[in-house]
Amino acid sequence: MSLRNQAAADLLAILEDSAGGFGWPITVTSPEGVTASLVGFSNDVAQVIDPETGIAVSGRVASVALAIASLTAAGLGLPRAIADGERRPWRVAFNDIGGTAHSFKVNEAMPDRAIGIVTCTLEAYKP
Repeated sequence: MSLRNQAAADLLAILEDSAGGFGWPITVTSPEGVTASLVGFSNDVAQVIDPETGIAVSGRVASVALAIASLTAAGLGLPRAIADGERRPWRVAFNDIGGTAHSFKVNEAMPDRAIGIVTCTLEAYKP
């Protein structure tokens, strides 16, 4: 097995380990309404640095990282941002550590096809 293939296998083992690792249940819904329950990394942080001033400002940065193979196996394909407000966006939902549910839409998707992961930045969304 090549080092790259080993890295991709390790990525799946780490990213989707919800029993003893950092993996977290995440629900992904395509614009067509196809929904899948996956495991990946989630992030929801409440402080942002203003790049122009370097000062901390109140803000929210949320993201998820998911295995491309798992998205494909679930029949979803790669999420992407949908700029048109007339069309349904890619949606992501997950609970925080306290069990409170949060819903988001994909604001940006950055696939890394070399290792098989896609990282999505999110923004709060109410369907």
